[in-house]
Amino acid sequence: MPMFEGLSSRLDGIFKDLRKRGKLNEADVDAAMREIRLALLEADVHYGVVKSFIARVRERAVGAEVAKSLTPGQQVVKIIHHELINTLGQAGRLDLSGRTPHVIMLVGLQGSGKTTTAAKLALHLRREGYRPMLVAADIYRPAAVEQLKSLGRQLDLPVYDEGVSSPPPQIATNGVLAAAHDNRNLVIIDTAGRLQIDEDMMREVAAIRERTTPKEVLLVADAMTGQEAVNIAQGFNDQVGLTGLILTKVDGDARGGAAISMREVTGVPIKFLGTSEKTDGLEVFHPDRLANRILGMGDVLSLIERAETMEIDEEEAEALARKMQRNELTLEDFRKQLKQLKRMGPITQLLEMVPGMGQALKDVNQEDVDRQLRLTEAIINSMTPVERERPKLLNASRRKRIAAGSGTSVPEVNQLLNQFQQMQRMMKKMSNSKRPTDFRNLFR
Repeated sequence: MPMFEGLSSRLDGIFKDLRKRGKLNEADVDAAMREIRLALLEADVHYGVVKSFIARVRERAVGAEVAKSLTPGQQVVKIIHHELINTLGQAGRLDLSGRTPHVIMLVGLQGSGKTTTAAKLALHLRREGYRPMLVAADIYRPAAVEQLKSLGRQLDLPVYDEGVSSPPPQIATNGVLAAAHDNRNLVIIDTAGRLQIDEDMMREVAAIRERTTPKEVLLVADAMTGQEAVNIAQGFNDQVGLTGLILTKVDGDARGGAAISMREVTGVPIKFLGTSEKTDGLEVFHPDRLANRILGMGDVLSLIERAETMEIDEEEAEALARKMQRNELTLEDFRKQLKQLKRMGPITQLLEMVPGMGQALKDVNQEDVDRQLRLTEAIINSMTPVERERPKLLNASRRKRIAAGSGTSVPEVNQLLNQFQQMQRMMKKMSNSKRPTDFRNLFR
């Protein structure tokens, strides 16, 4: 169950009722505001944030801009959208000005995903043209140093460490010096966390900050902790001083209130969202896009950006487009596209970014979708290259062999082949249409 699903579902029902109405009087607005207030509180949004948000929306909703509108219900929805963006704050931007190497310091409690986020952020900034180095300054959590070194090897990122014997402020200081010596223009320091905020952790973090003078001090906060994440952010900001927030595990079943509340309660901007456990599962925070997701309007821009990060061979894309136009798509082509789609993230998460798909997916189980995709890939992998190119060769005995080889049943093999034939017929109709279709855009 993705974050905001419950809130989006509640708001969708309220908006449908608003849109159906003609003129809106003050009583209609108050009734809608009561429902929205309840939906936000149930989603774990901070009470003060809800109170302020509802007051701003109501003031505008009973004013002239709605009264004079030909579609007052739709106008109220637009006001809610605008005020939600205001509540979420500005788009996430890092301050990496001044002398190099730029230092980014990550802080947070244990279990928030800080070490993994350090590697994700380094990968993201390397794509932006920076030359990052990771510094392993968490000497207390078992295997934290080894975890960061393992991620560094996996992503081909340098990691500075001194094991677990040196004091973290010294490790951080030496790491910045090593980065400068290695001509690295960016340092990301992974600091130690605790199970809860305490004086020892704060003293250590403050010492690291004083000795490394970071441009950014980012709190990595777990969205699954709900309202407590807001309290943690407030605590760190009061004692250390934060420049930004990274909200992790937003692909989980959190109610979403923390994301809506954090910026307004703390005054600290959200800069990134952790969207999956994969190393590329980090998105720059855009308040308008998150507002669109919450209100069920999709997020096409994020979907496009995610597709653009994939390394797609232009010649291969052109060849595939031509095959589709000639209705020559094969199971081998289908297998390749399936692999590329899986690299972009969970299917249901991608479909949520398509406008209008949010409500259609509310009864879809991500585990069922993942299982079906694994079965599909296993079935195609069990075919010979010739069979993938010429599915008509698949007689009863071959289908039985494929089912045995893929751990599936003959009916499941038949179902996949029937679906593939239906897709071929659809492609044939599209290729015969007088309206030209640029299929290449589907794979870029």
